[in-house]
Amino acid sequence: MSDAGSEELDNEQNQLGEYEGNRNDAGERHGFGRAVLPNGDIYEGQYQFGKRHGQGTYRFKNGARYVGIYSQNMKHGEGVFNYPDGSKYEGSWAEDLRHGYGIYTYPNGDTYDGQWHKHLRHGQGTYHYHSTGSKYKGSWENGKMESEGEYIHSNHRYKGNFVKNNPSGPGKYVFDIGCEQHGEFIQGEQDKADGEWAELAQITNVKWIPKYISGPTYNSPVRKASALEREAAAAE
Repeated sequence: MSDAGSEELDNEQNQLGEYEGNRNDAGERHGFGRAVLPNGDIYEGQYQFGKRHGQGTYRFKNGARYVGIYSQNMKHGEGVFNYPDGSKYEGSWAEDLRHGYGIYTYPNGDTYDGQWHKHLRHGQGTYHYHSTGSKYKGSWENGKMESEGEYIHSNHRYKGNFVKNNPSGPGKYVFDIGCEQHGEFIQGEQDKADGEWAELAQITNVKWIPKYISGPTYNSPVRKASALEREAAAAE
């Protein structure tokens, strides 16, 4: 959801609303203050030259809340945003956008822990699926799984490349028992992805082509010598 809210209504040109707090010699809000906006939103925190600047808490009428750093009226720095739908973001902001490192908890319990760029998942990050326990760990670009990554399950994982949330090209399944199935994902004819990829809502039309299996070398077990055999060997 959008968290732009109605903060832009709070400015010195808007003569409505209430303000209690410090001002500078020019009459601007400066220092600590509390503002009640005409729409019912409330800001309590630091001001500088008439603008929200420094640590503050902004409570939206719709139930959303931001607690963190402001710069020139914009969320900028470290902060926590609680959304009305129950989701939550904890991390870095730049000019009112999620930007840098942060953790987002979604209403269904899913979480993303990683890098952001202008409100989108971008860079290295891990998305954890609450309902299944599976997770994707790897690269993101403009909100989508992109380039090298791993899709991790309880007893196996897939490692390979991704293009716009789709596994694509050469990759391999790595199983906890030690073996690996190598193959390639190609565009398939089915209308919807099957199996584990069905968890990813945007993944469609992909088909796994297995090629070969590799695994550990199983050596013959070494039998432990009995006490009588050790004694006989020592007597020789």
